[in-house]
Order: sequence, then C-alpha cells, then structure tokens
Amino acid sequence: MRLRIPRCLMDGQRVTLPAADSEGLVAVTLQLDGARVAAIAADPQASAPAPLALTPLVEPHAHLDKSFTYSAFANPGGTMEGALAANLREFEQRTAEQVHERSERALEQAWRYGLRAIRSHIDSGGGPASEASWQVLLEQQRRWADRLTLQLVALVPIRFWLTPEAETLAQRVAAAGGLLGGVLGPPFGHRSSDALALRALLQLAARLGCGVDLHVDEGDTAAGLGVALVVRTALELGAQVPITCSHASSMGLLSAARCSRLAEQMAAAGVQVVALPRTNLWLLGRRSGQTPWLRAQAPIRPLQQAGVDVAVGGDNVQDPWYPGGDYDPIELLRLCFTTSHLDPWQRQGLAPFTTSPARLLGLDWDGVLRPGCPADLLVLEANSWQQVLARPPQRRVLRAGVWIAGAGSGSSDALTAVPS
Repeated sequence: MRLRIPRCLMDGQRVTLPAADSEGLVAVTLQLDGARVAAIAADPQASAPAPLALTPLVEPHAHLDKSFTYSAFANPGGTMEGALAANLREFEQRTAEQVHERSERALEQAWRYGLRAIRSHIDSGGGPASEASWQVLLEQQRRWADRLTLQLVALVPIRFWLTPEAETLAQRVAAAGGLLGGVLGPPFGHRSSDALALRALLQLAARLGCGVDLHVDEGDTAAGLGVALVVRTALELGAQVPITCSHASSMGLLSAARCSRLAEQMAAAGVQVVALPRTNLWLLGRRSGQTPWLRAQAPIRPLQQAGVDVAVGGDNVQDPWYPGGDYDPIELLRLCFTTSHLDPWQRQGLAPFTTSPARLLGLDWDGVLRPGCPADLLVLEANSWQQVLARPPQRRVLRAGVWIAGAGSGSSDALTAVPS
C-alpha cells in the first residue's frame, strides 16, 4: 500500500525513512503478511498523491452506560446542574437491556469508525442500575475482546470511599481488572472529608493494585484545586498505582506561572491527564443570556511541556452532558485542532489521540508502525491535514490485514496493493 503517514507514528529505530514534509507526513509503502506489517519503505513515487493514514485511535474516557439517552433525558439548558438532574433520573430507570443496547451500538460504531480501545466510566453508586451496568459491560468486555480493548472504571462520589460499601465495590472492580474512580469537585464538599476520601481511595487502590481515574476540577471555578489535592496526596502516600485526572478543566484558569508549577508537580507525582474539551466547552462558561467569554479546558500544551502525559477523549455521546457525538475519533480530532490548537503536523498535537492514550491505558501496542506490528490502519480519503480540516473525510479501516465495512467508509484510487 502507498500511504502518507505521520512521521511520529513511525519507529525511527526500525525504519529508515526520509524527513517529514511540512505537514509532518512521510510517503511510504507498506507490505503486509497476513495480520502483521511485513515491511516499510520510502515510497519511490513520493510526489504522487496517496491517502493519509493513521494507526487506529484510542478513546481514553467514555460513558457507555448512559450513551444515546439525550432524547429521553434532555438537558436543553446545557448546564452542569441540568445534566446531573437528568442523569439521576435516567439512572433510577436504567435496565440491563438498555445498557446492552447502548453499549452494543457504541462499540459497533467505535470499531467501524477506527477506535481500537475504550476506557469507560460506569455509574457505580449502588442499586439495581449499578449492578445492571457492571454485569452488561463486563460481558461486553469479554465479547469484544478480540476486536476492541474495553477498560472499566467505577464512577462514584469521592466520599463513597469512606463508606462501608467501598471495600466490596473495590474488590469487585479489582477482580475484573478495572480501575477505581470518583468525582472530586467542583463544587467541593467539606475540604477535610474530600481529602480523607481521596486518601482512602488511593490507599485502597494501592492495596488491590488498581489504577485510579478521577473526574477532577470539571468546572470554571476553584482553579486547579482538586488536581492540587490529588498531587499533594499522591506525593505524601508515595502512590504506587497509575493516577489519571480526567477533565482538569479549571487548571486552564490558573496564571501561566501557577499552571507551570502545578504541572511540574503532577509530572513528579506521575499523574496523567485526560482532557475532555468537547463536553467542557458545551457545559462550562454558560451565563444566562450571554455568549460565554470564559471557556475552561485542561491546559494541554503546558502540561505536555512539563512532562505530563496528556490524552484527549470524547467523554459523553448523546446524553444529558453532551447531546452530540457518535464515537467518531476523527471528528473529535478535527474539533480539537480548532478548540485546543493541537496542530496535527506536530508530534505533541497528534500524540493525545494516538500514543499518549495507548500509554495511559497500558495497551500492548503503542500505536507506532514497525515491521511485525499489527496490520491495523485508519486510511482517510484525504491527502493532507488541510483536507482533513476542510471537510469530514471518508475512511477505510484495516484490522488484522482485512478491510472492514464501516461507518464513514469510502475508497481511494491511490490505495493500491503492493505485492510482497
């Protein structure tokens, strides 16, 4: 196959290739041997058009249990308070059949759009809805294992980890290979109880060997307060498990100097971040009757510059928290090029969608092409990033050396077989 691939997705130690062009792309030919890449070489027809291709992308933060519920549980005001109220109403009525239907639809879309892994948070506060969600999604994890990696996180209020039920839930999550989660402000509760609950969570996670993924600072007040508490507690405990701060939106309100200092502390503590610009830009900064002038989102570039691993996720899909989306990673990528100034021709602009979430999820494959790697590709009907930005591109998805029919699938005359 003749392709143009981002140079940052090629293993420079295993493949000898020319320098990238102005869009960070390099023209290559790929030879496949069944489900693996057999060889990679510079394209002798580099000046001829060829489609832009990526390795399959990774979704580091989703909510499969509540996806596609907006039509029945709308939040027309677009506020955090309205989203939470509608979410609670849905949760009270949730059934196993509904979770199965939603998750099957989501996983099918994700697979055909070009995702290879998803980390999903599950409402886990207790009761029939929590039980139904966990039963169904654990079964989906098994059913989809040969196509798509699914990680599961227990989502509860942070102070849940001070209750007698905490041990039972944590044991179940650990047995399933999941992660422990929670919601840490704003609004913050009593500061001392938040700190105690966070400490209890991290200690429980360390004892059971579970990673931690928290909803932290999803707001446009109390700038970075939750993240700072996580970092301070992690350093005090010498945390031995991976810790992810999802959202970290209000960090974007810090001054450059304060943001830099906190980011350096996060790097020292090994705290990772999942930025979620789409949902945050929808919910945050709303003021009745006014156009928002304050759009809080995680400060991705300063975090990267400090050495913090940052991934970008889609978060909510057609639920009370965000009414749009459909598990299409290319649409998310296109949006974030604009909203977050993530330039795709730069390694740090593309990494949050590719290699960084692969590391954050601990996937076996880092998403970098080299001889012997999986023959998995997302091939776009576009020859450049400018074309990707200009309009939503059609695509073809290659999995284990086989093209799959998919949402948004198309074809390209420049995609030709190269004899091996």
